Amino acid sequence: MILASNRIGPEGAQALAEALKINSSVRLMILASNRIGPEGAQALAEALKINSSVRDMKLASNRIEPEGAQALAEALKINSSVRDMNLAFNEIGAEGAQALAEALKINSSVRDMNLAFNEIGAEGAQAVADALQRKTSVRDTTADDLDDGAKESNDQVSGRRPFEAPVRLKPLAGALKTNISVTSIKLDDNSIGDEGVKALAEALKTNTSVTSIDLRYNSIGDEGVKALAETLKKNTSVTNINLDDNSIGVEGAKALAEALMTNTSVTSIDLSWNAIGDEGAQALKQVIEEKKKMGFELRIEF
Repeated sequence: MILASNRIGPEGAQALAEALKINSSVRLMILASNRIGPEGAQALAEALKINSSVRDMKLASNRIEPEGAQALAEALKINSSVRDMNLAFNEIGAEGAQALAEALKINSSVRDMNLAFNEIGAEGAQAVADALQRKTSVRDTTADDLDDGAKESNDQVSGRRPFEAPVRLKPLAGALKTNISVTSIKLDDNSIGDEGVKALAEALKTNTSVTSIDLRYNSIGDEGVKALAETLKKNTSVTNINLDDNSIGVEGAKALAEALMTNTSVTSIDLSWNAIGDEGAQALKQVIEEKKKMGFELRIEF
């Protein structure tokens, strides 16, 4: 069932929810951008407590807020059929993220959950990290707004707070050390910087499940990428790395080239829009020549 961008609102969501209570054939529900609000989310949550057929529910951009997220969390404690849930752009905040994290500790079916752009803040990130440490079935986590939604005292801070991003990333990185099912890390445009990628690199020294890392637009320099390079000398699970549009220079490129010469798993890396220069490009060229039989792909655009 695909009903995205139809302005169905809370009443429409409630009607669909009633139908779901008796329907046993619908597997996919795409209700993104429908302004269902907390009331609509609550109605759908009640339906999910009964329905056992829906596997994939996409509710992005619906302004469900903390109340809606909390209702869905309660449903997930009971529901055992939903595998994928997209709740991006829903203003769920830390409260909503905490409720969902608690549900994930109990739920045994959800494998993919998207909480991007929800102002979950440090508390929300910590809650998700704690859930990841205990849960072994979640394979993909997306948190595109680690540097948004910070709270200071009791007031929400407006605007981006990039200097806090590395601090918030540390709990998630710590969770990756013990979680063995997450396969994809998407942290593009979070200003995690060198400190953030260092925390991630440390986690990847022991993690064996992550295969794809997206670190575009993160102000990562030579210091951070050198830490990642050291990890790649030992890591054998990561296959795809995107470092597009960072601040990587010649030294960072050389460090990566050295690591890639011994690494046996990475098959694709994007270093477009960095400052690696001719010297850095030359070092990476040697990697391409060495690994061309493996189908190694290097992307560099300026």
